[in-house]
Amino acid sequence: MKTVRDVTIALLRSLGMTRVFGNPGSTELPMFRDFPPDFDYVLGLQEATALAMADGHAQAARNAALVNLHSSAGVGHALGNLFTAYKNQAPLVVTAGQQARSILPYEPFL
Repeated sequence: MKTVRDVTIALLRSLGMTRVFGNPGSTELPMFRDFPPDFDYVLGLQEATALAMADGHAQAARNAALVNLHSSAGVGHALGNLFTAYKNQAPLVVTAGQQARSILPYEPFL
């Protein structure tokens, strides 16, 4: 039986989106388990930088770019560059990790 991860990887591959930009945190670690060998991960030292690189790549490649950010804090860090990408009309797919639901009532540290 295929998992959501399997279907997502297949979809991204079919769309030519095999380069992932991001600044991962602990919630994104499962994504790196068995990371596909035909995918590239472009590490940004900060979320805003990762999003800016994805913006430039999407415009140059004329294809959507995938950005993976670390939870709500990562989205906050990248928000200014996300707005810039929007104004540039850059096609981006942005995902953000999140803590396990079971620990959310305890207000976990990022």
